[in-house]
Amino acid sequence: MKFLKISILACLTLAFSTTLNAQSNIKSYDFKKGEILDILLLTTKPEGNALFKKYRETAFPVAIKRSYKPLPGFKITETTQGNIQPTSFLFGKWNDLQNREAFIAEIETFVPDFHKQRRDIWSIFNLVYYEMPQDTSFKINKDKFIVATAYWKKNSKAFQEFKKGWMQKAKSKGGKSVLELTNGKSPVGYYYNPDYMVITQWENKAAFEVFYNENLKMNHKAVQHVNQFVIN
Repeated sequence: MKFLKISILACLTLAFSTTLNAQSNIKSYDFKKGEILDILLLTTKPEGNALFKKYRETAFPVAIKRSYKPLPGFKITETTQGNIQPTSFLFGKWNDLQNREAFIAEIETFVPDFHKQRRDIWSIFNLVYYEMPQDTSFKINKDKFIVATAYWKKNSKAFQEFKKGWMQKAKSKGGKSVLELTNGKSPVGYYYNPDYMVITQWENKAAFEVFYNENLKMNHKAVQHVNQFVIN
């Protein structure tokens, strides 16, 4: 009987541990209407990690007073389309547009070398932020194959047709839209403002590549530029 109890306890412990591990790979994000979602694409210089301590101690307190909250982010494991190869895909959150933009306007008053610090730490620092038009929640499962795609358009009407076809093709190949974003803003010096950004989830790399190969064959006359990253 004692051995049976120990065995049951061990099984329950293993099951609980497995559940926790599975849950830890699912990142949840919740935004109320009017809150701001930051998306940052970064590449850290070799010497950047050593310099980050000063940045964290000087810039972060100002941002936090303005309501900034860092959120779980991701590594970029591959650039599949586009001309930049950042290594990090990060999220942040602000209470509202006023606080987000006030931070940029006032930061040099408190940290005069703020922009220089960023240049010294990161070789790529691209930023776009979005004001949530409604309450928005989404989850990213790191056990799946996750892709972030950003498009710049040439012609609005033609691009809407392209986007519609893109989403239909993605869905037909097993892709799931996790988050779609439009109407972003970028501060001067960090400009990165695609007309449309979408994060999609795929069962595995093979499933995505079936879609990817067909996507490349689509008519891209309405597209000015594209970046696409695998994130994990």
